Amino acid sequence: QVQLQESGPGLVKPSQTLSLTCTVSGGSITTNNYYWSWIRQPPGKGLEWMGAIAYDGSTHYSPSLKSHTSISRDTSKNQFSLQLTSVTPGETAVYSCAKGRGADLPRPPPRDYWGQGTQVTVSS
Repeated sequence: QVQLQESGPGLVKPSQTLSLTCTVSGGSITTNNYYWSWIRQPPGKGLEWMGAIAYDGSTHYSPSLKSHTSISRDTSKNQFSLQLTSVTPGETAVYSCAKGRGADLPRPPPRDYWGQGTQVTVSS
């Protein structure tokens, strides 16, 4: 059974870079045809798919976030990471990582394989 766990700071100052890591257990992030996404949900708003890294290392981003989002991976640790530069208070949200398939993009994948989510607050 694949499990995902987000980690990173819960508080980031405006204009700084938000960095989160998702550690995957029970399955490899290089398994064919799976995509590993980051999703966020601001308070009182809906889910927003941010981007994904595929089994082959290719990356896919939401057009609205592409300019300040980067997703990478460390296959030796079975982890993938999110970097969001120049954050603003409006980017306060619960950030989640998830496993899905290419056909899910650019929407959040089904809830079958999601991390529990981590609260990130952008505030000075």
